[in-house]
Amino acid sequence: MDHVIEAPHVDDAPALARVLLAAWLQTYPNEEAGIDEAWIREHRGSVTAAEGVAQWRGFIARAAHQPDRFLCRVVRRRGEIVGFLCGRREGEVVNLGPMYLLEEAQGVGLGGQLMDVFLDWAGDTPMRLWVTTYNEGAVRFYQRYGFEATGERQLWRGRLPNTRMARTP
Repeated sequence: MDHVIEAPHVDDAPALARVLLAAWLQTYPNEEAGIDEAWIREHRGSVTAAEGVAQWRGFIARAAHQPDRFLCRVVRRRGEIVGFLCGRREGEVVNLGPMYLLEEAQGVGLGGQLMDVFLDWAGDTPMRLWVTTYNEGAVRFYQRYGFEATGERQLWRGRLPNTRMARTP
């Protein structure tokens, strides 16, 4: 499969929103946590509505105009977006996220390529992210890149258990 990693265009905002929702539907259903498709659509479905797409347009524009503060890269396969990674500098720390690859784009090294882009961009700045606690594959992935759990936790919208991970250069 030929994949291309590149900066998105503002016109890619609707596709990014669709990929985000699709990734949530693939990744987060969890009977024990009470998270199913209906819950995901209720809490994340608005990302594909006009307001959510506008937020993506704004972020893509900020990343294009302030590349030292904002990062956004998409993964395309045959012209279609199948994943992305975003980051932002906030004071003395860089936040990674969101980062998603659709199932069809996983397992071929694209996550590592995206992480390499992120790490090059972040440089020697301390980094942090939130990861869903039961997403064990993502936790292991971030650990391979030197991220460690900080002990900080949050329950997003009362159900989705997240763990903070950090990486010190």
